[in-house]
Amino acid sequence: MKTLLKSLKITLAFCVFFSVFYILFLWLFAQVAGPNKGNAEVVTLNGKVVGAANVGQMFTKDIYFWGRPSCAGDGYDATSSAGSNKGPTNQEYLDEVKARIDTFLVHHPYLSRKEVPAEMVTASGSGLDPNITPQCAYVQVKRVAQARGLREEQVKSIVDESIEKPLLGFLGTEKVNVLKLNIALEEKSGK
Repeated sequence: MKTLLKSLKITLAFCVFFSVFYILFLWLFAQVAGPNKGNAEVVTLNGKVVGAANVGQMFTKDIYFWGRPSCAGDGYDATSSAGSNKGPTNQEYLDEVKARIDTFLVHHPYLSRKEVPAEMVTASGSGLDPNITPQCAYVQVKRVAQARGLREEQVKSIVDESIEKPLLGFLGTEKVNVLKLNIALEEKSGK
């Protein structure tokens, strides 16, 4: 009976430790060492919060750069974050990708089917990826410039300024946060 009581006390102590103190420790660590004191990085336009920088957003108008498609519920619903779980030979998946390519080509008639970046017609593993490669942004420059009545060089320079380099210069790849790029475009074009 003594052993059972000791076991129960130890179990209770560990439950309290891991459900309170461990979480408190992580929260304190995030406050000190984490970016934004452990909070999500939000993006603002004209003093109003327009989204979280680390979650993809739905952009469909030609005046905006588009991000990767999402398989997470309706749009970029973070509560249902997941990939499609459909393999590369699944006919339903292939039909979805073909439809995305067709839609992309309607809005980018200057591209051939082979020039459509795979990244722009396939979702990421989480379905919430906020970033695209610089090449995917450059492919869209002509469409965005025409839709906004700007010169392609102006829009390309905004893309150039929005490229985020790899961490420490070698960890990861270059990327462009689509929400931040569209905010920069809004601020610089005044439209």
